[in-house]
Amino acid sequence: MVFPGAHDSAATALIMAGSGQRVTYGELERRSVQVARAWRRAGLVTGDGVALLSENTAWYHEVYWAAIRSGLYLTPINRHLTAAEVAYIVQDCGAKAIVASAQLGEVAAASVADNSECKHRLIVGDGAAGFESYEAALAAEPEEPLAEQPRGALMCYSSGTTGRPKGIRRALSGKQINDPTLSNSIDIFVNVYRMDSQTRYLSPAPLYHAAPLAWTAAVQSVGGTTVIMENFDANEALRALETHAITHSQWVPTMFIRMLKLPEADRTGFDFSAHKFAIHAAAPCPPEVKRQMIAWWGPIIWEYYAGTESNGATLISSEEWLERPGSVGKPLFGELHICDDDGSELPNGESGLIYFKPPTAPFEYHRDSDRTRDTRNPLNAEWSTIGDVGYVDDDGYLYLTDRRAFMIISGGVNIYPREIEDCLVTHPSVADVAVFGIPDADMGESVHAAIEVTTGVAGTDELRNELTQFARDRIAGFKVPRTMEFVETLPRMATGKLNKQPLKDKYWNDAR
Repeated sequence: MVFPGAHDSAATALIMAGSGQRVTYGELERRSVQVARAWRRAGLVTGDGVALLSENTAWYHEVYWAAIRSGLYLTPINRHLTAAEVAYIVQDCGAKAIVASAQLGEVAAASVADNSECKHRLIVGDGAAGFESYEAALAAEPEEPLAEQPRGALMCYSSGTTGRPKGIRRALSGKQINDPTLSNSIDIFVNVYRMDSQTRYLSPAPLYHAAPLAWTAAVQSVGGTTVIMENFDANEALRALETHAITHSQWVPTMFIRMLKLPEADRTGFDFSAHKFAIHAAAPCPPEVKRQMIAWWGPIIWEYYAGTESNGATLISSEEWLERPGSVGKPLFGELHICDDDGSELPNGESGLIYFKPPTAPFEYHRDSDRTRDTRNPLNAEWSTIGDVGYVDDDGYLYLTDRRAFMIISGGVNIYPREIEDCLVTHPSVADVAVFGIPDADMGESVHAAIEVTTGVAGTDELRNELTQFARDRIAGFKVPRTMEFVETLPRMATGKLNKQPLKDKYWNDAR
C-alpha cells in the first residue's frame, strides 16, 4: 500500500463527479498528515478506533489515509442510520474520535452525547454541539509526517440486513505505511484488473460501504484517479463514464437495472471506448439483467462474490458467465466448501451453506463470540460462512441460491426468494421487488411480493394479475407469489442489499 505522498503531487487523486472538485495527491498527502497529527495530539495511539460519519465528500479519503498512516482502526458509518444506530456502532467499535459532516452534525452530536470514550470530535462545516472545527484542527498541525507511521486498517460493519450490524476487526499487520503491499485480497484484484497510475475509476456507490472505500483507496495506492459520485443517478453515471474517460468502474445490480430501464434515447450516444472493466458485486444480479449489460457494454463485465468478512472470494469474466449463466465464478482466494446443516460436505450440484477456508486467520465479529461461533463449520472451525446458500458445478463454479435467513418454508418445501425476484424484476413495470414469506395458517408460510413500480405506472389489480401470469409462465407454480403489494419505495440500501426485515415485520409481528 503506497501512501499518497509517493505519487506525483500535482497528479489528480480524486474528482467529485457532481461538483467537479479535484484533489491532488499533494493535497491528499498534506491534509491526511495533519489529521493524523491532530489525532496523535489528542492522545490516540496505535490500535485505537476512529469513526467517520459523512455523505460522499472530497475529504472522505483524507480521513481514511490519516487512519491508515497512524495505526488506527477506521469505522465508516452508514449515513442513513438514526442517531441511536450510529451511537451503537461508535460505542461498539470503541472509537476514541469521530469526524462528521455538517449535514449529519445533528445525528453525530446525538450519537456521542452520552459517550465518554469518544472525546475527540471534529466536524467539517458549520459546528455541532460538542464538536470542534475540522479545518481549525488541521490548520494547527504541521505538514511533516509523523516519525512512525504504522499501518492502520478498516473496521467495517456488516449492513445489518438480517440483524444488528456486526463489526469485523482484524489484527493490525505491524507494517509501516510505506510497505508497498496491500491486503492479500486487494493485491489479487488489483493485478486481475490491471490497475495502475493510468486507471480512472468511477465509484457510484456510498463510501461508507467497505467495497467502494477499499477499492477507491486501492486505486489511489497505485496512483490512479478516482471519480466519486455524490449520489447515484443513472443518467449522470453514464455521462461520467464518457466525461472522465473511465477505465474501471464498480456497480451493484440495482444500478444496472436503473440504467437499463432508461429510455433508449438516454442510453445511446455515449462514448465508452475507454471502459475496460465494469465490476459488480454486493448482491445477486438477475441473469437477464446481466445478459443485457454484456450486450450493451460488451464482454467487460466482471463479477466477484465476497463479503466484508473477506473469508474468501470468487471471480468470473463475461465470457465464462455466458457459458455458465448465473454463476459467480471459481475461487480467487479461500478454499471453497458446500456443506449441509450438520457441517458435512455435499456433492457437486447440491445446495448448502457456502464455507471458505481463508488464506489467513478466520475473521471474528467484534465483541460477539456467539455470532462468530455461528459462522464456523461444526466439523471444521477453520471454515467460515456468511450465511449464503449455493452449489458448485462439476467444473468448480459457484452458483448462489440465496441467503439462508431469507428462505421460505411453505408446506415443508424450501423456496428461495431470489429466483422469484429475478423473474419479476425483468417485467417492464417493475422497478424493484422483494419476495419473502408471510404467515399462512395451512402452509406455515406463503410467498409474498412487495413491488416498487416504475415511474408513471400505477399499482392496480390489473397489473397484479399481469405480474402473476408473468411469473406463472416462467417459474414453477408453487414459487409464484400468492399475494402482492405495491409500495412506494423498497428499503434497499445504497450498497445494493435489500433490508427485508421491516417489510416482514408488518406481517409477522401480529402473528407472534
